[in-house]
Amino acid sequence: MMDGTDSVKVERREQGRVLHLLLDAPKPNVLDATMVRGLAAALEAHGDDPALRAIVFEGAGPSFSYGASVAEHTRDRAEAMLTRFHGVFRQLSDLGVPTLAVVRGACLGGGLELAAWCSWTFAAPDATFGQPEIKLAVFPPMASLLLPWRVGGGRALDLCVSGRTIAAAEAHALGLVHEVVPDPAEACARFISAQLLPKSGPSLRFAERAARGELDRLLATALPELERLYLDQLMATPDANEGIAAFIERRPPRWVTP
Repeated sequence: MMDGTDSVKVERREQGRVLHLLLDAPKPNVLDATMVRGLAAALEAHGDDPALRAIVFEGAGPSFSYGASVAEHTRDRAEAMLTRFHGVFRQLSDLGVPTLAVVRGACLGGGLELAAWCSWTFAAPDATFGQPEIKLAVFPPMASLLLPWRVGGGRALDLCVSGRTIAAAEAHALGLVHEVVPDPAEACARFISAQLLPKSGPSLRFAERAARGELDRLLATALPELERLYLDQLMATPDANEGIAAFIERRPPRWVTP
């Protein structure tokens, strides 16, 4: 069964036990308002099914996702953007269904946040990962919370503050990626078949919630603080607004502080 929207293709696989969400937008797979609403709607429609054993995120085309829409980061739109995007992670937390990502090509910004959330990520050798928000003079609230939990504080600090992009092999060494293989979709399907489908669906959810207990508490307490830091303080600075404007206008930024 396949349905969904123009930018999110929804398919139930393995007799309905796997929810496959294909990010499918031409730029490539930017997590704009339309795509995020599509993801939220798919999780709302399918996530409560007790037969569900796994949710898979995959990018159509050569890349997983270039991240959230920069145009939606402007000061007048940022709050709505963060509310929508972070709402998907809150949905996933509430559902407790094991999640997997299939990554080829670029996995950047919000795309990396989505992949890093997943219980397992399978990457092609050409995959690249990065949190480049600092290049626009902003920071990634979700990655700032999620990456320390995922790979440790020092490694998260490196990725979020440098904004550098890393190859699949380094992402694997850091613990962001479960396996680097030529065909990550096939490897993901094989893992699901061997490790998730034979198990109890409700019990998988309890195990997932138990293992993510600390992260769930951070979502409830620390993420709102990071959202306010971003919206009330960062977006009040000239440089943050200049960085976003420069990217949209395709010109070098002119920082207030040289």
